[in-house]
Amino acid sequence: MISKDSFNSASTHVELSCIPEDTTGLERIMLAAQGDLQRLMSSFFSRPIFIELVYANGSPRVKQASPDHPVTQSRQVHLVCASRIVCTATSKVTITNPDFERVFLDEKYPIGQTFRKMLRHPQFTLLDVQAQVVNGKRELRRTYTLETDGFLCEILEVFPDRDMFVRGEAWLTESKLELEQSHTVKSQDTKPWWLSVGKGKGNTLPWGFACTYGLEPSPLVYYHDIWFVSLYLLLLYLI
Repeated sequence: MISKDSFNSASTHVELSCIPEDTTGLERIMLAAQGDLQRLMSSFFSRPIFIELVYANGSPRVKQASPDHPVTQSRQVHLVCASRIVCTATSKVTITNPDFERVFLDEKYPIGQTFRKMLRHPQFTLLDVQAQVVNGKRELRRTYTLETDGFLCEILEVFPDRDMFVRGEAWLTESKLELEQSHTVKSQDTKPWWLSVGKGKGNTLPWGFACTYGLEPSPLVYYHDIWFVSLYLLLLYLI
């Protein structure tokens, strides 16, 4: 265990050990989140954080969840803000309480909201924290457990770019702009040949004939011109 959360009548002390030396204060707050990461990130970005399910694979629900018949689920979700993934969470959940089974599996509350819905404060254990560079981005990840009677969650969370905690809104805007630009480049690269004709009067088709003046070049205009030329050649032949 690399986290210690202690309190008394006069003070509270949250201690994180064995974490990267360059961990910032804001990152420490996120690393110490106890089922309320979505809420904290929403407060930081001042935007809603959405949960997008990647996959969820559960054991057969033959009987109601109980200590003798636990129900398990392996799942992965993306935490998304302004169309950007701010965290990927991969979890293994073990349920031995039917009320938790109903809220989590039937009503489909995410893990953090399940604890809030059930009015339970989970026991938090931080197991590991790592920082590494992946594809040129400074990645931060943590492994931890959240547990209460009847509901155990083992979770790996990956923050894809630590710059988000430094730049905030600017990071969201910049990342969104980069995504839009990449989509624009891709659409330009796959543009059909017949859209490459320039705009304006006297547009010339690839085979040398001018398309109809005052109209935007399009396949219909091209087909019309081909038909006209073919008819003209036919008339010359008949004459």
